[in-house]
Amino acid sequence: MKKLSLTITIFVLAMLTGCSSTLTTGSPKTIAYSKSHDLVGEASWYGSKYNGKRTASGETYNMRAYTAAHKTLPFGTVVRVTNTVNNKSVDVKINDRGPFVRGRIIDLSQKAFEQIGSTNKGVVPVRIDILDDSNTFRYKH
Repeated sequence: MKKLSLTITIFVLAMLTGCSSTLTTGSPKTIAYSKSHDLVGEASWYGSKYNGKRTASGETYNMRAYTAAHKTLPFGTVVRVTNTVNNKSVDVKINDRGPFVRGRIIDLSQKAFEQIGSTNKGVVPVRIDILDDSNTFRYKH
């Protein structure tokens, strides 16, 4: 009986360990950042008004690319943005700064926003998970 109980305990622990994961990956600095900052809020989008203009990173904004603006994440960081209502997600690269409206945590390109919500609505509740920060950069000339 003890052997069976031990086997069941080991099996349950193995299952729990296999099911656990961290939502955030990346460098220790980015992992620490994600633990100390709120990555849940509203996402908005920006489109044709800014299309072709220079972003804060120095790249040209393309409303049909999978990019986003975030206030502090390093340029080049890849994040997954998940709509918490419909559970749709999109992966984007941070290449701009913003949004600067209270409650909003990320501005998505029009193409990226269309993957998780309707542009008619304008904002959606989201969660951000950091996927990759290995190609970050400062200002690009």
